[in-house]
Amino acid sequence: MKRIGTKIVRLFTHIFLIGYTAVSLYPILWMAFYSFKDNNEIFLKNPFGIPTVFRIENYVHAWRQYNIPMYFLNSVAVAAATIGLTILLSLMFSYATARMKWKLSTASRIYVMAGMYIPVQIILVPLVIIVRNFNLSNSLLSLIIPYTAFELGFSTIVFYGYMKQIPYELEEAATIDGANIYTTFFRIILPLVKPAIATMIIFVFLYSWNEFTMALVLISNDVLKTLPLGLVTFQGQFQTDWGGMGAAMVIASVPTIIIYLLFNRQLESALTVGAAVKG
Repeated sequence: MKRIGTKIVRLFTHIFLIGYTAVSLYPILWMAFYSFKDNNEIFLKNPFGIPTVFRIENYVHAWRQYNIPMYFLNSVAVAAATIGLTILLSLMFSYATARMKWKLSTASRIYVMAGMYIPVQIILVPLVIIVRNFNLSNSLLSLIIPYTAFELGFSTIVFYGYMKQIPYELEEAATIDGANIYTTFFRIILPLVKPAIATMIIFVFLYSWNEFTMALVLISNDVLKTLPLGLVTFQGQFQTDWGGMGAAMVIASVPTIIIYLLFNRQLESALTVGAAVKG
């Protein structure tokens, strides 16, 4: 009876997981199909099915006429710089607050982490004034610096919690062997927090790659626009090229899929951080 009950539970579990996978993958498939259709097929003839004719020209049109390569490179530059700055600053700050003892360390950590609870809409006006006063208007730095500031809070929480679970005996042993603080940080701590770094690379990339509100307010020069802003150019006054927009969305989604495939193992390891470190 127990074996039969176990088999039934496994069967229903598999059915549920298969159904959940299908529901999760359908929006991606729908977007892929959508990118090969024209406006008539999208809205009237075949809105949900496989395209009757795969219109490759949607991709050619999006790539050549709507400056997708330029917007793509701008997004890559912003995302790469944001990831680098966020990971570097949050790692150093988390190490200082989690592994060192100094006055106001707790207050400093709370102050930095509190930034993640501030809605972007509240600070848009002062942000525009600060960017203008520092002569950063219409530059990629006007996006990179605010993006980094907004992501520092969350990344600090992740790295702080990860570093707190690392045994202090590792650093003590390294100190006995003659390692200084820099050697300890780069040779002992960093290798242990690689799963957390991979996790934050994914989160920071997704945020900086898809962010729209600040980019819309801070960037008006068409040459410096990122992909989310570039997608707006597909909307005309009297007609919108929905097929071309779908092709652009597929192109914009490819880097996020690649990033996840590159770091998915480290992300899975980060989810089991407690068992991994303590074990």
